[in-house]
Amino acid sequence: MNYYIIAGEASGDLHASNLMKALKKKDAQATFRFWGGDLMQAEGGTCVKHYKELAFMGFMEVIANLRTIMRNIKFCKQDLISHQPDVLILVDYPGFNLRIAEFAKKNNIPVHYYISPQLWAWKENRIRKIKRDVDHMYVILPFEKDFYETIHAFPVHFVGHPLLDAINTRAQISEAEFKKTHKLSNKPIIALLPGSRKQEIKKMLSVMLTVVPKFPQYQFIIAGAPSQEYSFYHTFIKNTNVKFIANKTYDLLSVSYAALVTSGTATLETALFKVPEVVCYKGNPISYHIGKRLVKIKYISLVNLILDRPAVTELIQGQFTPKNLAKELEKILEGEERSAVFESYFELEQKLGGKGASDKTASLIINPT
Repeated sequence: MNYYIIAGEASGDLHASNLMKALKKKDAQATFRFWGGDLMQAEGGTCVKHYKELAFMGFMEVIANLRTIMRNIKFCKQDLISHQPDVLILVDYPGFNLRIAEFAKKNNIPVHYYISPQLWAWKENRIRKIKRDVDHMYVILPFEKDFYETIHAFPVHFVGHPLLDAINTRAQISEAEFKKTHKLSNKPIIALLPGSRKQEIKKMLSVMLTVVPKFPQYQFIIAGAPSQEYSFYHTFIKNTNVKFIANKTYDLLSVSYAALVTSGTATLETALFKVPEVVCYKGNPISYHIGKRLVKIKYISLVNLILDRPAVTELIQGQFTPKNLAKELEKILEGEERSAVFESYFELEQKLGGKGASDKTASLIINPT
């Protein structure tokens, strides 16, 4: 079959690339045309646009780039009509993808949605569009199936979380090998994950780096996002006890003792690597205050949302200060709080439904039920 896939962010690129692998195993005639990133490109096919051209976060940022967004939507619609795929697969990224779903449905292109928009957090009224325009929905969080089927009477498939596959199938690296390869000291590693977009990195990294002088017995490693150059990060690095490693986040997490993590998919990735973390978030003040009034969730990290309790500390907006960050980091470096985090991580993994999300989803796309 001819598959057209749209992923608008780094995490979507990862999960879509693994889905492409699974589809190729089950469909020898599979061809791909997609909006995505480097990982999807590695699987073959035609990349229409890279997600670096699409990623805008926050209300004010979206408004500022509205003309570009609308131009991309128009182009995507034209491209769909030109290539007439057998299947359209949308990966999260709802602001863009729900518009494309409506268009595809009107033009008789089957719509499969992999990784549901977070309607349970905000914009629940989007359920009407999903019911109208999406033929098959594949959810990855355990509470989402109940949200769709019990509350909104819309059948979905719970396939488990694809991060379990992405993490468990990666090549292993030892701590000694990692440190030798990247010319690191023997000190324990604290990973800094400031996000993937320039806007968030600017806000997050400068505060994260303030804790470095207070913990000289550790070495700090910045996880560089695949979408950003080292020259951008270099402007923030003032301390010799800070190193930068690009495109090796999973290797870094596998050998880290603790982590400071910007809210998003990375909070769950860090947890699945069993690394105690402090979750951080600071956005554009206007965007944040608008969002605070619209978003109806108790927590911002996926770890706490899935467990429905504050298993990891969240420092949000005004709470995200150098003093608070140092205090919370110290708590997870030793003692009871560190032990409690590990216990929570074990429970989290049990709730995520086991391995095989990409494989299950590929089977359902090829043979819809």
